[in-house]
Amino acid sequence: MKKTLVLLLVLVMAMTSFVGCSSKPAEVEEPVAEAVEEVLKEEVKEVVEEPSVIELEKLVVYFVPSREPEEIITATEPLKGLLSDELALAGYEVGEVDIQVGTSYEAVGEALSAGTADVGLIPGGTYVLFDDGAEVILTATRAGLNKDFDDAKSWNDGLATEAIDGQVTYYRGLMIAGPSKKGQELAEKVASGEALTKEDIESANWGVRSSSSSSGYIYPTIWLQDNFGVMISELPNVVQTDSYGSSMARLASEQVDVVTIYADARRDYAGKWNEEYSREATIWEETSVVGVTPGIYNDTVSVSMSSEIMDDALIAALQDAFINIAQTDAGKEVISIYSHQGYQIAESSDYDNERKAQEIIKSMN
Repeated sequence: MKKTLVLLLVLVMAMTSFVGCSSKPAEVEEPVAEAVEEVLKEEVKEVVEEPSVIELEKLVVYFVPSREPEEIITATEPLKGLLSDELALAGYEVGEVDIQVGTSYEAVGEALSAGTADVGLIPGGTYVLFDDGAEVILTATRAGLNKDFDDAKSWNDGLATEAIDGQVTYYRGLMIAGPSKKGQELAEKVASGEALTKEDIESANWGVRSSSSSSGYIYPTIWLQDNFGVMISELPNVVQTDSYGSSMARLASEQVDVVTIYADARRDYAGKWNEEYSREATIWEETSVVGVTPGIYNDTVSVSMSSEIMDDALIAALQDAFINIAQTDAGKEVISIYSHQGYQIAESSDYDNERKAQEIIKSMN
C-alpha cells in the first residue's frame, strides 16, 4: 500500500509538471491517467490475492462424555486438521485446535458459560440449561431408523434396528431391559401386551445418565411421571453411569435391569455385547425396549458467549466449517462418534420443546 501511494504521488507530480509545460494538456494527461488506472488495478489485484488473515492462538472444542472419553479423543483427533483447514479458507489461521472431553455434561456447559471452551458439542438438554452463557449455532442431523414407534412392543422383533435413507433432526429415548431376571420379566410383560406397573418400575435396578442428558434422564423422567407418577430421583434403585458405554456394560453384566439410552444405542454396542461384555446371544435377542419417549431434538454445536475470540464472523465461519466437514468422508467418520451425519443452521427457538421439558423437570422437583 505504501508503494502504491508513492507511485501515485509521483504520477500526480508528473501530471502537474506536464500540465504546466504544455499547451495541449488533454493530450498529455491521457497517458498519465492510464498509468494511474494501471497502478490502481494492480493494487486491487494485490488486495484480492493477499486477503487479511485473522490469527487465533487456540480454539478450544469440548465434547460431552456420551461415550468413553478416550474413545472420543481418538475418534475426533482428525477434527483438529479438518477444522483448521476449513477455517483457513474463511481467513482464520488457528495455531491449535484443542479438543477436550468434559467430566460430565454439566462440566461442558459450565466451560462454555465461563469461556474456557469456545465451542461445545452438547445435547439440547444441556444447551437449554446453559443458554444464558451458550449460543446454539447448528443442529445435528442423524440417519433415520427403520424402527420409530411410540409403543415399546413394536421395537422388539428380535432383529437389528437399521438406518434408512434420509436424515432427521430428532431421535427418541428408550428404556431398555437387559438379560437379568428382572429385566426379562419386564420384557415378557411388554411382549404379552400387558402394561407395566409402578411396582414393576420401582422393583427394577436402573442405570441412568447425567441429569442434563435428554435421552438418558430428562425425557425418561417425563415418561415415568406420565405413566407411573414417579420420577427417576424417586426410584429406590438407581445408579448414574458416566457414559452410555458404562450403561450397556452394566446391563450386560446384569448389574442393572433397565437403562435409559438413545434410540437405538444397541446398534453402537452390538459388537461389544459379545466381544467385550462376554454375552453369548446377540444384543437384539437379550434386550427389549420397555419404554419409548417422544422425539427429542438433536444435539447442538454451541459456542460460548464469554469466549474472547467469538464474534459473528467466527460463528459464520464455524457454521460453514462444520457443515462442510460433515460432507467429507473423513468428517463423516469423525462425527459418527455421536451418530451425527450432518449439520444445519439452528435457532434458539428450535429448542423451545426442550425448555418445556426442563420446566416440567423443575416443577417435579
